[in-house]
Amino acid sequence: MILAKISPKRYTFNMNSKICVIGSSNIDQIAYTQNIPADGETLFGDSFQMGFGGKGANQAVMAGLLGADVYMITCLGDDVYKEMTITNYQANNVNTDHIQMVRGSSGVAPIWVDSTGQNRIIVIPGANNEIDATKAISSMEEIGDIAVLVGQCEIPMDVNHEVFKYARSNSIITIFNPAPATTLDKEFLNHISWLIPNENEFKLISGMEPNNENFMKFKKEVPCNLIVTLGEKGAVLVEEDGTKYFEAPTVEAVDTTGAGDSFIGTFAYELSEENSPEECIKKAVAKASQSVTKKGTQSSYS
Repeated sequence: MILAKISPKRYTFNMNSKICVIGSSNIDQIAYTQNIPADGETLFGDSFQMGFGGKGANQAVMAGLLGADVYMITCLGDDVYKEMTITNYQANNVNTDHIQMVRGSSGVAPIWVDSTGQNRIIVIPGANNEIDATKAISSMEEIGDIAVLVGQCEIPMDVNHEVFKYARSNSIITIFNPAPATTLDKEFLNHISWLIPNENEFKLISGMEPNNENFMKFKKEVPCNLIVTLGEKGAVLVEEDGTKYFEAPTVEAVDTTGAGDSFIGTFAYELSEENSPEECIKKAVAKASQSVTKKGTQSSYS
């Protein structure tokens, strides 16, 4: 959804199990170009688009569009992007009652997309770094009866530690997307029900190349369920006794930005509907594949 064209539309859905997303809200500043410039090189681009992003925001919006009863816990600055971001959440069926506010700038993400649809992203967290864990836990207590909690690495990891610890102690299913990639300690992994990295993130957090043998080896080292997303190749569910691959449909990729978040948001929704992991992954792969056929991040979701 482009900022200049935002409209206060509302969706009517049947409310399902509650999903809480804690994470980032960013304004995406997307430049489309034939080629990414080399060091010291200046090139003319093809077009520019400003839109709503942040991994947490993307995942919440995807779940909201599918009809989830989704609540967003995030932090915004007191700048021009604050009201736009809140309106966008509300327009996409995401509850905004628990958004935190601080002085300073909201998060932004300059993004370059080349002619193949591949992207390069720099995230400047801003207010995302100021999210308060105590307030977040109070919000979760107020929301009540949360079925699924979703998180990522675009907010401070100490906040994630506290919030995920609370969630697991209250029998909430937890999904963690370790992006941008960072190492995860064993204590934190004990609070995760589903760990979902992509291939590059898997390599960083495991120290191993992303292949079937290493997927199995890493699964034996972690106490949680493991899915690795494989881009155009789909995704793999890694279990104690083997792996199950889920192929993606062949599509013409225009922009891969936000495809992983589409997968996470869809998986969270389908899991909250008590579908099998296999069915959840199939739906998530399909939605992620669909998203890369359109430009933009949240504007590519449906």
